[in-house]
Amino acid sequence: MSVLAAGVELGGTKCVCVLATGPGGVVAEERVPTTSPEETLSAIERVLDRWQAESRFAALGLACFGPLQLKPGAPDYGYITATTKPGWRNTDVARRLGSRYGVPTAIDTDVSGAALAEGRWGGAQGLSSHAYITVGTGVGAGIIVNGRPVMGIGHAEAGHMRVPRFPGDDWKGACTFHGDCVEGLASGFAVEQRTGRNGGELPADHVVWSMVAHAIAGLCHNLVMGSVPERILIGGGVATKQPQILPMVRAMLVESLAGYGDAVALSSQIERYIAPPALGDQAGPMGAIALAMDALAAA
Repeated sequence: MSVLAAGVELGGTKCVCVLATGPGGVVAEERVPTTSPEETLSAIERVLDRWQAESRFAALGLACFGPLQLKPGAPDYGYITATTKPGWRNTDVARRLGSRYGVPTAIDTDVSGAALAEGRWGGAQGLSSHAYITVGTGVGAGIIVNGRPVMGIGHAEAGHMRVPRFPGDDWKGACTFHGDCVEGLASGFAVEQRTGRNGGELPADHVVWSMVAHAIAGLCHNLVMGSVPERILIGGGVATKQPQILPMVRAMLVESLAGYGDAVALSSQIERYIAPPALGDQAGPMGAIALAMDALAAA
Protein backbone atom coordinates (compact mmCIF):
# COMPACT_ATOMS: atom_id res chain seq x y z
CA MET A 1 0.00 0.00 0.00
CA SER A 2 1.27 3.49 -0.85
CA VAL A 3 2.30 5.83 1.95
CA LEU A 4 -0.36 8.33 2.97
CA ALA A 5 0.94 11.87 3.49
CA ALA A 6 -0.62 15.18 4.46
CA GLY A 7 0.26 18.41 2.73
CA VAL A 8 -0.64 22.05 3.11
CA GLU A 9 -0.18 24.62 0.37
CA LEU A 10 -0.27 27.97 2.18
CA GLY A 11 -1.17 30.73 -0.24
CA GLY A 12 -1.82 34.42 0.07
CA THR A 13 -5.60 34.09 -0.26
CA LYS A 14 -6.28 30.45 0.57
CA CYS A 15 -4.62 27.33 1.97
CA VAL A 16 -5.21 23.91 0.43
CA CYS A 17 -4.94 20.92 2.75
CA VAL A 18 -4.58 17.58 1.01
CA LEU A 19 -4.34 13.96 2.16
CA ALA A 20 -2.86 11.82 -0.58
CA THR A 21 -0.40 9.23 -1.84
CA GLY A 22 0.19 11.29 -5.00
CA PRO A 23 -1.77 12.93 -7.83
CA GLY A 24 -3.80 9.80 -8.50
CA GLY A 25 -4.40 9.03 -4.85
CA VAL A 26 -6.10 12.04 -3.27
CA VAL A 27 -8.08 10.83 -0.25
CA ALA A 28 -9.30 14.21 0.99
CA GLU A 29 -8.89 17.90 0.21
CA GLU A 30 -10.08 20.95 2.15
CA ARG A 31 -9.58 24.69 1.69
CA VAL A 32 -9.07 27.27 4.38
CA PRO A 33 -9.12 31.04 3.76
CA THR A 34 -5.88 32.85 4.56
CA THR A 35 -6.77 35.50 7.13
CA SER A 36 -4.70 36.20 10.26
CA PRO A 37 -1.89 33.77 11.16
CA GLU A 38 -3.58 32.45 14.30
CA GLU A 39 -6.99 32.02 12.68
CA THR A 40 -5.52 30.38 9.58
CA LEU A 41 -3.10 28.02 11.32
CA SER A 42 -5.75 27.00 13.85
CA ALA A 43 -8.14 26.13 11.01
CA ILE A 44 -5.39 24.09 9.32
CA GLU A 45 -4.73 22.27 12.60
CA ARG A 46 -8.39 21.32 12.91
CA VAL A 47 -8.27 19.71 9.47
CA LEU A 48 -4.99 17.90 10.14
CA ASP A 49 -6.09 16.81 13.63
CA ARG A 50 -9.12 15.11 12.13
CA TRP A 51 -7.12 13.43 9.38
CA GLN A 52 -4.47 12.24 11.83
CA ALA A 53 -7.14 10.72 14.07
CA GLU A 54 -8.93 9.05 11.17
CA SER A 55 -6.10 8.05 8.82
CA ARG A 56 -2.69 8.41 10.57
CA PHE A 57 -0.69 10.17 7.87
CA ALA A 58 3.00 9.25 7.83
CA ALA A 59 4.55 12.62 6.92
CA LEU A 60 3.67 16.29 6.53
CA GLY A 61 4.72 18.71 3.77
CA LEU A 62 4.30 22.48 3.92
CA ALA A 63 4.52 24.46 0.67
CA CYS A 64 4.29 28.04 1.83
CA PHE A 65 4.32 31.58 0.48
CA GLY A 66 7.43 33.45 1.53
CA PRO A 67 10.02 34.61 2.01
CA LEU A 68 10.89 31.76 4.40
CA GLN A 69 13.80 30.95 6.66
CA LEU A 70 14.93 27.53 5.41
CA LYS A 71 18.30 27.07 7.11
CA PRO A 72 17.74 24.18 9.55
CA GLY A 73 20.05 25.56 12.26
CA ALA A 74 18.51 29.03 12.32
CA PRO A 75 16.50 29.98 15.43
CA ASP A 76 13.62 31.03 13.19
CA TYR A 77 13.76 27.99 10.89
CA GLY A 78 10.41 27.44 9.19
CA TYR A 79 9.20 30.99 9.78
CA ILE A 80 7.70 33.34 7.22
CA THR A 81 10.06 36.32 7.29
CA ALA A 82 9.90 39.63 5.39
CA THR A 83 6.59 39.06 3.64
CA THR A 84 4.44 41.85 2.27
CA LYS A 85 1.31 40.08 3.55
CA PRO A 86 0.00 42.10 6.51
CA GLY A 87 0.34 40.39 9.89
CA TRP A 88 2.33 37.38 8.67
CA ARG A 89 5.88 38.62 9.15
CA ASN A 90 7.83 36.40 11.63
CA THR A 91 5.13 33.71 11.74
CA ASP A 92 6.19 30.23 12.87
CA VAL A 93 4.76 27.65 10.46
CA ALA A 94 7.02 24.58 10.34
CA ARG A 95 7.81 24.12 14.03
CA ARG A 96 4.26 24.80 15.13
CA LEU A 97 2.70 22.27 12.76
CA GLY A 98 5.58 19.79 12.74
CA SER A 99 5.77 19.41 16.51
CA ARG A 100 2.03 18.88 16.75
CA TYR A 101 1.94 15.64 14.77
CA GLY A 102 5.27 13.97 15.47
CA VAL A 103 5.82 12.85 11.87
CA PRO A 104 8.65 13.74 9.45
CA THR A 105 7.93 17.28 8.27
CA ALA A 106 9.40 19.46 5.52
CA ILE A 107 8.80 23.03 4.49
CA ASP A 108 9.77 24.94 1.35
CA THR A 109 8.35 27.68 -0.82
CA ASP A 110 5.13 26.99 -2.68
CA VAL A 111 6.91 27.31 -6.04
CA SER A 112 9.76 24.98 -5.05
CA GLY A 113 7.18 22.46 -3.88
CA ALA A 114 5.32 22.69 -7.19
CA ALA A 115 8.60 22.30 -9.06
CA LEU A 116 9.42 19.16 -7.06
CA ALA A 117 5.96 17.75 -7.79
CA GLU A 118 6.44 18.33 -11.51
CA GLY A 119 9.78 16.55 -11.28
CA ARG A 120 8.32 13.60 -9.39
CA TRP A 121 4.99 13.15 -11.21
CA GLY A 122 4.59 15.80 -13.91
CA GLY A 123 6.16 17.60 -16.82
CA ALA A 124 9.77 17.45 -15.62
CA GLN A 125 10.06 13.72 -14.89
CA GLY A 126 13.50 12.37 -15.71
CA LEU A 127 15.15 15.81 -15.73
CA SER A 128 17.87 16.79 -13.28
CA SER A 129 17.24 20.51 -13.64
CA HIS A 130 14.12 22.49 -14.42
CA ALA A 131 12.15 25.52 -13.31
CA TYR A 132 8.52 26.13 -12.41
CA ILE A 133 7.24 29.70 -12.73
CA THR A 134 3.89 30.73 -11.29
CA VAL A 135 2.28 33.90 -12.62
CA GLY A 136 -0.62 34.73 -10.34
CA THR A 137 -1.25 37.30 -7.65
CA GLY A 138 2.55 37.38 -7.44
CA VAL A 139 5.33 35.85 -9.53
CA GLY A 140 7.62 33.13 -8.18
CA ALA A 141 10.00 30.55 -9.56
CA GLY A 142 11.03 27.18 -8.16
CA ILE A 143 14.48 26.37 -9.54
CA ILE A 144 15.62 22.75 -9.37
CA VAL A 145 19.27 21.84 -9.91
CA ASN A 146 20.45 18.24 -9.52
CA GLY A 147 16.99 17.31 -8.29
CA ARG A 148 16.84 19.82 -5.40
CA PRO A 149 15.70 23.43 -5.02
CA VAL A 150 18.62 25.86 -5.18
CA MET A 151 19.71 27.27 -1.82
CA GLY A 152 22.46 29.66 -0.83
CA ILE A 153 22.09 32.68 1.43
CA GLY A 154 18.39 31.86 1.19
CA HIS A 155 15.92 30.36 -1.26
CA ALA A 156 15.47 31.62 -4.80
CA GLU A 157 13.36 34.74 -5.33
CA ALA A 158 13.58 34.90 -9.12
CA GLY A 159 10.22 36.64 -9.37
CA HIS A 160 12.01 39.72 -8.07
CA MET A 161 14.66 39.75 -10.80
CA ARG A 162 14.94 42.97 -12.79
CA VAL A 163 14.51 42.56 -16.54
CA PRO A 164 14.59 44.88 -19.59
CA ARG A 165 11.44 46.97 -19.89
CA PHE A 166 8.84 46.59 -22.62
CA PRO A 167 9.64 49.16 -25.35
CA GLY A 168 8.24 52.54 -24.40
CA ASP A 169 6.99 51.44 -20.99
CA ASP A 170 8.03 53.65 -18.09
CA TRP A 171 5.39 52.63 -15.53
CA LYS A 172 6.97 52.47 -12.06
CA GLY A 173 5.78 48.91 -11.31
CA ALA A 174 3.76 47.50 -8.43
CA CYS A 175 6.28 45.70 -6.21
CA THR A 176 6.46 47.39 -2.81
CA PHE A 177 10.14 46.40 -2.55
CA HIS A 178 11.53 46.75 -6.08
CA GLY A 179 8.96 48.59 -8.17
CA ASP A 180 9.52 47.23 -11.68
CA CYS A 181 10.91 43.75 -10.98
CA VAL A 182 9.20 40.84 -12.78
CA GLU A 183 6.53 40.54 -10.08
CA GLY A 184 6.00 44.31 -10.16
CA LEU A 185 5.35 44.15 -13.91
CA ALA A 186 3.74 40.76 -14.62
CA SER A 187 1.70 39.68 -11.58
CA GLY A 188 -2.07 39.79 -11.43
CA PHE A 189 -1.72 42.54 -8.82
CA ALA A 190 0.50 44.52 -11.20
CA VAL A 191 -1.99 44.14 -14.06
CA GLU A 192 -4.77 45.45 -11.83
CA GLN A 193 -2.68 48.36 -10.55
CA ARG A 194 -1.56 49.31 -14.05
CA THR A 195 -4.96 49.12 -15.78
CA GLY A 196 -7.37 49.78 -12.93
CA ARG A 197 -9.25 46.62 -13.89
CA ASN A 198 -9.18 42.98 -12.93
CA GLY A 199 -7.23 40.98 -15.50
CA GLY A 200 -10.24 38.79 -16.16
CA GLU A 201 -12.08 41.84 -17.53
CA LEU A 202 -9.40 42.64 -20.12
CA PRO A 203 -9.51 41.33 -23.70
CA ALA A 204 -6.89 38.86 -24.88
CA ASP A 205 -5.40 41.43 -27.26
CA HIS A 206 -4.90 44.12 -24.59
CA VAL A 207 -1.33 45.47 -24.71
CA VAL A 208 -0.83 44.64 -21.02
CA TRP A 209 -0.57 40.92 -21.88
CA SER A 210 2.35 41.65 -24.22
CA MET A 211 3.96 43.53 -21.33
CA VAL A 212 3.39 40.58 -19.00
CA ALA A 213 4.83 38.16 -21.57
CA HIS A 214 7.85 40.42 -22.09
CA ALA A 215 8.69 40.42 -18.37
CA ILE A 216 8.23 36.64 -18.08
CA ALA A 217 10.38 36.09 -21.18
CA GLY A 218 13.06 38.23 -19.54
CA LEU A 219 12.88 36.03 -16.45
CA CYS A 220 13.17 32.91 -18.64
CA HIS A 221 16.19 34.42 -20.43
CA ASN A 222 17.95 34.93 -17.10
CA LEU A 223 17.13 31.40 -15.98
CA VAL A 224 18.44 29.93 -19.25
CA MET A 225 21.70 31.83 -18.84
CA GLY A 226 21.97 31.33 -15.08
CA SER A 227 20.66 27.98 -13.82
CA VAL A 228 20.37 26.40 -17.32
CA PRO A 229 17.15 24.43 -16.71
CA GLU A 230 16.31 21.59 -19.05
CA ARG A 231 12.68 22.76 -19.12
CA ILE A 232 10.66 25.73 -17.86
CA LEU A 233 7.05 25.15 -16.82
CA ILE A 234 4.78 28.19 -16.47
CA GLY A 235 1.55 28.04 -14.47
CA GLY A 236 -0.49 30.17 -12.09
CA GLY A 237 -3.83 31.90 -12.46
CA VAL A 238 -2.73 34.65 -14.86
CA ALA A 239 -0.90 32.26 -17.20
CA THR A 240 -3.75 29.73 -17.10
CA LYS A 241 -6.55 32.22 -17.72
CA GLN A 242 -4.65 34.04 -20.47
CA PRO A 243 -3.41 31.21 -22.74
CA GLN A 244 -2.14 33.71 -25.31
CA ILE A 245 0.73 34.56 -22.95
CA LEU A 246 2.74 31.33 -23.38
CA PRO A 247 3.13 31.58 -27.18
CA MET A 248 4.25 35.20 -26.75
CA VAL A 249 6.79 34.19 -24.10
CA ARG A 250 8.19 31.50 -26.40
CA ALA A 251 8.62 33.89 -29.32
CA MET A 252 10.08 36.65 -27.14
CA LEU A 253 12.53 34.24 -25.50
CA VAL A 254 13.80 32.95 -28.84
CA GLU A 255 14.29 36.55 -30.00
CA SER A 256 15.99 37.53 -26.74
CA LEU A 257 18.43 34.61 -26.78
CA ALA A 258 19.43 35.66 -30.31
CA GLY A 259 21.00 32.32 -31.21
CA TYR A 260 23.61 32.48 -28.45
CA GLY A 261 25.12 29.25 -27.09
CA ASP A 262 22.60 26.44 -26.88
CA ALA A 263 19.76 28.75 -27.91
CA VAL A 264 19.62 27.28 -31.42
CA ALA A 265 18.84 23.80 -30.09
CA LEU A 266 16.43 25.27 -27.54
CA SER A 267 14.59 27.28 -30.19
CA SER A 268 13.92 24.17 -32.26
CA GLN A 269 11.98 22.62 -29.38
CA ILE A 270 10.61 25.79 -27.79
CA GLU A 271 7.05 24.44 -27.37
CA ARG A 272 8.38 21.58 -25.25
CA TYR A 273 10.90 23.78 -23.47
CA ILE A 274 8.39 26.44 -22.34
CA ALA A 275 5.31 24.47 -21.36
CA PRO A 276 2.37 24.50 -18.95
CA PRO A 277 2.70 22.28 -15.87
CA ALA A 278 1.53 18.73 -16.53
CA LEU A 279 -0.15 18.59 -13.11
CA GLY A 280 -2.18 21.73 -13.82
CA ASP A 281 -3.90 23.08 -10.72
CA GLN A 282 -2.63 20.08 -8.76
CA ALA A 283 0.98 21.25 -8.96
CA GLY A 284 0.70 23.40 -5.81
CA PRO A 285 -1.05 20.92 -3.50
CA MET A 286 1.05 18.04 -4.85
CA GLY A 287 4.11 20.15 -4.08
CA ALA A 288 3.25 19.82 -0.41
CA ILE A 289 2.84 16.05 -0.82
CA ALA A 290 6.20 15.83 -2.64
CA LEU A 291 7.85 17.63 0.28
CA ALA A 292 6.21 15.19 2.71
CA MET A 293 7.52 12.23 0.69
CA ASP A 294 11.02 13.72 0.70
CA ALA A 295 10.83 14.25 4.48
CA LEU A 296 9.80 10.64 4.97
CA ALA A 297 12.62 9.36 2.75
CA ALA A 298 15.15 11.43 4.69
CA ALA A 299 13.88 10.34 8.12
